[in-house]
Amino acid sequence: MSVHRIIIDTDPGLDDAAAILMALASPEIEVLGLSVVAGNVPLQDALINACKIVGLSGRTDVPVHGGAAGPLVRDRVLGKYAGIGAFDDRLVPAGQIRPAEENAVRFIVRLAREAARTGDPVTICAIGPMTNIALALVQHPDVARGIGRIVLMGGAFAAMGHRTPWAEFNVYADPHAADVVLRSGVPIVMMPLDVTFKTLFTREHFEAFRRGGAAGQALSNLFTTFDRSDTARFGRPGGPIHDATTIAWLLRPDLFKGEDVHVGVELMGVTMGHTYADFHNKLGRQSNATVITDVDQAGFTKLLIERIGRHGGARSQPMPEA
Repeated sequence: MSVHRIIIDTDPGLDDAAAILMALASPEIEVLGLSVVAGNVPLQDALINACKIVGLSGRTDVPVHGGAAGPLVRDRVLGKYAGIGAFDDRLVPAGQIRPAEENAVRFIVRLAREAARTGDPVTICAIGPMTNIALALVQHPDVARGIGRIVLMGGAFAAMGHRTPWAEFNVYADPHAADVVLRSGVPIVMMPLDVTFKTLFTREHFEAFRRGGAAGQALSNLFTTFDRSDTARFGRPGGPIHDATTIAWLLRPDLFKGEDVHVGVELMGVTMGHTYADFHNKLGRQSNATVITDVDQAGFTKLLIERIGRHGGARSQPMPEA
């Protein structure tokens, strides 16, 4: 079995919690560590949340590294649910995991250089603002040789934005970092809102998470406490779990369809953070990303619920449809 060696660059965050627990339950994935960035919540809260999530999984071998407290250029913005802050102990119990001393950017640089030296590139799953990754690439351009691909959750095209009318949050929070990543030459797989909005999770699905022991129960607590549904926008009950699509793509790329296109980011003005994809090659520029455009909704839903269930020892039990 081929194993993906990954770094999860994250700003937990509800969606991040689902993605991290999904990865940690999957034998096809070796999680080398978490690099944490400010985004959904301030950095210190994101670090607490990351440590709690890893602790719930029982994976004391997975280090958690703190990184950038703000974006490269723009003023800091936080996520829609920034008021959550550090997860309440009543929802997500505290554990024994503590942040590592090594800075997240140095961690990325060290592992990428080692990967380049051994010829075994790492994958970065970017599920927050991409500040840590951009700092690593700008300060040490050689690290790009050790990164096999970056699978990122970010951007919005026909779906438009959710943090602003024109921008998805992870890109909006640090558009200059997203621009660095898109221009890095590293192969990129991009999960925009256009595809993450297609799979919605309801309370029935959250109850199914509870099969995943303490980890699944905590995840269910989070999603049932903080309602993410938007029936007016989605046309049906439920809300997306955006970030978990990055892990699902590594596990089951057959569930997804995408196109190789050129993607850019607006860096100035009122539309800062807007992403555009040249699906019809109007610009004549070389593609720099595989933009995922469709997903097997039922397949993704079942996969996420099944992997969360593994934290509680569940295997192949009936699961609700998407």
